[in-house]
Amino acid sequence: MSVTRVGYSGAQIALHWIIAVLVIQQFVLHDGIVAAYAAGRGDGAATESELFLADIHVASGIAIFTLALLRVVLRLRRGVPPPPQDEHPALRLAARATHFALYAIILLMPVTGGLAWFGGVEAMADVHSAAKMAILALVLLHIAGALYQHFIVKTDVLRRMLRPER
Repeated sequence: MSVTRVGYSGAQIALHWIIAVLVIQQFVLHDGIVAAYAAGRGDGAATESELFLADIHVASGIAIFTLALLRVVLRLRRGVPPPPQDEHPALRLAARATHFALYAIILLMPVTGGLAWFGGVEAMADVHSAAKMAILALVLLHIAGALYQHFIVKTDVLRRMLRPER
């Protein structure tokens, strides 16, 4: 028996917003991790506050990875609401591609960061750093799409990520 979802569950919504806050926090704390990483390579000494910010950055990366995996499992088990009925196929494709890319990069960032931080793999540090701008672009595209759906097309796409399905 197939059930068509009209909204997201409370757990899916909570995970979405917790991950969003943690990703934003990672941008804010980025300078501390860069300084601590450079110090670990022998490029000067990191201050206690930079090391503390680096610890928060690493712990948050691990949390993001874990929560994102949980989110993927929920998505696979529970499903997601269908796109708006009258949505143009190009917009539908753009939404699917953006979501896929967001999931991929949200899972990739902690892996590359962990390999750089714990494994000392310089190439992963470069990938991690380059991916920072990609995740920013994808997040901005995701936000723009949600706002476009809400204010221009006037669908419930944004509202269903704000309150759980009943």
